[in-house]
Amino acid sequence: MFDATPLLRRYAGRRLGALSRHDPIVEQRRVLERLVARARFTQFGRDHRFEAIRTVADYQQQVPLRRYEDFWRDYWQSAFPVLRDVTWPGLIPFFALSSGTTSGTTKYIPCSAAMNRSNTRAGADLLAYHLQARPDSRVLGGLSFMLGGSTDLTTLADGVQAGDLSGIAVRVMPWWARRRYFPPESLALLSDWERKVALLAERSRGLDIRMIGGTPSWLLIYFDRLASGRKDARLVDYFPNLELLVHGGVNFAPYRGLFERWLAGSQALLREVYPASEGFVAAADRGPGEGLRLFVDNGLFFEFVPIDELDSPQPSRHWLGTIETGVEYAVVITTCAGLWSYLVGDTVRFVEQRPPRLLVTGRTAYMLSAFGEHLTDAEIESAMAAAADQEQLAVVDFTVGPVFPDGPGDLGGHLYMVEFADEPDGERLARFAAALDAALMRSNDDYRAHRADGFGLRGPRVQALAPGAFAAWMKAQGRLGGQNKVPRVLVDPDRFKALRAGLASFVRGQS
Repeated sequence: MFDATPLLRRYAGRRLGALSRHDPIVEQRRVLERLVARARFTQFGRDHRFEAIRTVADYQQQVPLRRYEDFWRDYWQSAFPVLRDVTWPGLIPFFALSSGTTSGTTKYIPCSAAMNRSNTRAGADLLAYHLQARPDSRVLGGLSFMLGGSTDLTTLADGVQAGDLSGIAVRVMPWWARRRYFPPESLALLSDWERKVALLAERSRGLDIRMIGGTPSWLLIYFDRLASGRKDARLVDYFPNLELLVHGGVNFAPYRGLFERWLAGSQALLREVYPASEGFVAAADRGPGEGLRLFVDNGLFFEFVPIDELDSPQPSRHWLGTIETGVEYAVVITTCAGLWSYLVGDTVRFVEQRPPRLLVTGRTAYMLSAFGEHLTDAEIESAMAAAADQEQLAVVDFTVGPVFPDGPGDLGGHLYMVEFADEPDGERLARFAAALDAALMRSNDDYRAHRADGFGLRGPRVQALAPGAFAAWMKAQGRLGGQNKVPRVLVDPDRFKALRAGLASFVRGQS
């Protein structure tokens, strides 16, 4: 295979030089000006008087913050799936599917031709950062393996398709890049995850793979299949030329130890990315834990709302000209696909301003997504109610958190600690757990995909607690009474471990 790394090196030299000279505030102002000018004659542009916008302050005065449900109700629903000159000029050719909204199990995120170019450029910049860290790189001398969802797209209308963002990326990938991409289309189209990963493991052995990317939980499952049960297996045994492992989508901290074990003896570097269905936000240009560098000149304009002001009538709206380090912000995005001051749902904290580097700190609403399952608090509460109703059990209170795999071959999952009014026997508790699992699969596409045949995520485990358990625990925390509440979702592994230890003496049964 022809090694394209020298061509990448030329691009990286020019691009890194340009980035070193950039003023991020100037670049973001230019991005906003171009977006507003481009969409001036759309329905949204006319409604918000884009012709009168000259400054960031003008824009923030004219365009309020919105969530997905607002765009769907006010602009997209009546015309869907043919969105032409609605919130972005021309026809929207793709919709990236994403789960976990309060309005339904799936949301359709517009993906324009300009957004596809933005995502491609972000990927090129990621590789430029890699070459900066490893000047002798030959990363494009072999294959790049992206472990994503099915690349099969559904046709919604003439010229309009919907599917996983990875499928859209493959569809618009240039021919020269496709030759360096794994898996081939016959495997990439598969939606049966267990069969797909088994085949990927089988057919990737012996290939010259230089880069691997994906969600950590899925990558670990692929690694286990690759090793075929070998307890001492390492990636270097299969891919001796592996240079780069790209991860993103969930908190990496609980997985770091397992990944370091898999990478033992390898020269591969870990690099974190912050991708979203709405756009490619940031990527690590330095080492792990040093923050992700915001893409400031790539067709996306960013605003940041202090998290404690998010629900206020008039929250303050910051941009790169006014942000501060150390403050937790909700991310707001304006894109070259027709999202305008759109609340993404993530929270971040800046560690540097020039250039802007951030850490992803969580979600604006409680969400359980340790393995990419994207369960909202509303979905969890609804499923708990459905399971309790089915088994005629009264739930006094509960909390849920992730339990991560201990080693190769293990699956992660969720542990629910539930205080019932009456303690169920083992059989009844098992039926409750099964009903809970079924209700979550009905309500959330991502959870159902991860739970397919018990493959990517084990079924929920339920511990029944003695009556009064949570009250005793809250009292021990000095938080009994008043406005204090039992935390329903605990995504922080240390906090959840401490809670489990505090409630251990109250456990009366487990499914």
